[in-house]
Amino acid sequence: MDQSAYRAEFPITETYIFLNHAAVAPVSHRVSRAVSSLAEEMCRCGIDGYPGWMEGVEAARRQAARLLGAGAHEIAFVTNTSEGLGVVAGGLNWRVGDRVLVVRPDFPSNIYPWMDLERKGVAVDYVSRREGRIQVEDLEKALRPGTRLLTVSSVDFLSGYRADLAAMGAFCRQKGLLFCVDGIQSLGLVPMDVKGCQIHFLSAGGHKWLLGPMGCGVLYVAQEVVDLVHPTSVGWKSVRGENDFFTIRLDFKPDALRFEPGSLNLLGIHGLGAALDLLFEVGVERIFEDVLEVNDLFVQGLRRRGLKIVTPLEQASRSGILSFIPKVDPEKTFHTLMEEKIMVSERKGLIRLSPHFYNSEADVRRFFEVLDRIG
Repeated sequence: MDQSAYRAEFPITETYIFLNHAAVAPVSHRVSRAVSSLAEEMCRCGIDGYPGWMEGVEAARRQAARLLGAGAHEIAFVTNTSEGLGVVAGGLNWRVGDRVLVVRPDFPSNIYPWMDLERKGVAVDYVSRREGRIQVEDLEKALRPGTRLLTVSSVDFLSGYRADLAAMGAFCRQKGLLFCVDGIQSLGLVPMDVKGCQIHFLSAGGHKWLLGPMGCGVLYVAQEVVDLVHPTSVGWKSVRGENDFFTIRLDFKPDALRFEPGSLNLLGIHGLGAALDLLFEVGVERIFEDVLEVNDLFVQGLRRRGLKIVTPLEQASRSGILSFIPKVDPEKTFHTLMEEKIMVSERKGLIRLSPHFYNSEADVRRFFEVLDRIG
């Protein structure tokens, strides 16, 4: 892989060392071009370009499905992770006495939609992480009569722990549970196989490891369970024969496209499609290998300085996130790094690093030059 050519795709590298893809990633030139090209066509051609715009939507849908190991008919476009999880939480036919199993701590996107079900008489049971990790035996202990669904993040946003989705999917299948995944901290970096992991639902915004624009993401709903979820928002595109505006019949589409109620975020979807094209051009497996190599350099440097790494480092649990405890006050460390144009996150006293495939060894050296000056 010619890294210099791909670095040139990301103009942010001209000004910043960007190590914050677990927050909001910069977009590439090709994503920017895809969005601006469509906007220009809309400006000059109006609705005349609509058939071509929709071809771009379906191309992006196919690429998203390919990334997940799913069928295109199992992919709906949503605005963000929260919306997708809300579609699942709000659309299932819950009964008083049903229960949901939620892992914590976790990012609020994968907690609040389930907490909101308590007003419907649904109980939320929590499984606590152990040093960031999730143990299947802890899931077993937390099961109660009436538990219908397990929801988990593929990667913990704080520690970077990567869940064993295959083991959890097998557990859910054995126990008769639905399996829902917040995939935003892994999708685009860690190879995903929703069928192999027996996942029923997965939601992920496109603005992190997918390198897409904000405001556009994907929701996967397995075809085998699509009829269990009633659309939380119903519109003209929810039904079969969407272009027949005069025959009114509430006949939902037979797949995940029923969850797209109206006109889509075409600019966002075209941008996401361009981002997916880039990821496939490089290769997701190769991207993951490259990110782990960069993180290995960070691990070596942090260990030499005697700094505590809180991220699990066993291979099966690794992701793109690497969190550590700095020597100096975390907020001061964060602000000094930012002043030096090194973008990271500070989360609960930790400095969180999250490089992508275009980050280089030189980026690592510069990070440690600044860190050593801080103290």
